[in-house]
Amino acid sequence: MKKTILFSVALFSLFSLTSCWEWSRQQDIKDAEAKGIATLKESESSKKAMVETAKAENESATLKAEAMVKIAKAQANAEIERAKGVAEANKIIGNSLQGNEDYLKYLQIEAIKESKGSKVYIPTEAGLPILEAK
Repeated sequence: MKKTILFSVALFSLFSLTSCWEWSRQQDIKDAEAKGIATLKESESSKKAMVETAKAENESATLKAEAMVKIAKAQANAEIERAKGVAEANKIIGNSLQGNEDYLKYLQIEAIKESKGSKVYIPTEAGLPILEAK
């Protein structure tokens, strides 16, 4: 009877140890699985964040480029309008000076008077100044 009890205790102990070892192994597997799932979710979240950051940077660069194009077009249009204004002013001035040779000669004489250095005005047939004389 002692042998039977001893055998039963030994068998119970072996069963208990085996159960504990199996439970521990199952728990390790569950922990590893949970850790793997957490790592996977963190990786997916990080990947999504990087994709969203890249999209935002791309959108920002696109908007910046579009703004630069709009600015360049506006500046070009302003330059064209300024050139049109200068051309119109030149046309008006040119038309007002036609047939006013006496006024043009007056402006030429005044310009020579106001210039620095010693100059002598000698009228010529073509009305052009003599630049060099020997």
